Amino acid sequence: MAEHPHATLVRKGYEAFTRGDMDALRGLMTSDCTHHVPGSHQLSGDFKGQDAVIDMYGRLFQETAGTMQVELRNILVDGRGHAVAAHHFTAERQGKRIDEDGAIVFRVVGDKISDLDECVTDIDKGNEFWS
Repeated sequence: MAEHPHATLVRKGYEAFTRGDMDALRGLMTSDCTHHVPGSHQLSGDFKGQDAVIDMYGRLFQETAGTMQVELRNILVDGRGHAVAAHHFTAERQGKRIDEDGAIVFRVVGDKISDLDECVTDIDKGNEFWS
């Protein structure tokens, strides 16, 4: 059985992110794509538009000196434009380490990602790590 096209799109996004291939990521998103990051730290909030989203991804790598690793665990789709990706991530920053599970709820319009709602296991832990 072939993978659903929305799952394939999300998988390609994770692969591009892991490689640091921002041009490939840009090609997978709508121009007005928004990534919502939970918490109350410097990298939380709503990043609207490809440039803002790509800049935020660059800051993730910069802030963690390239130590951020994301392992995609599973992708679930509803066939109506939503996909949920479960992942595990680790990173080090300023003598701190984070090691936890997370998920992103994707909204797909046509064949592009238009919205990403990020969910984390422990918002307080994330706030501490990124602050």
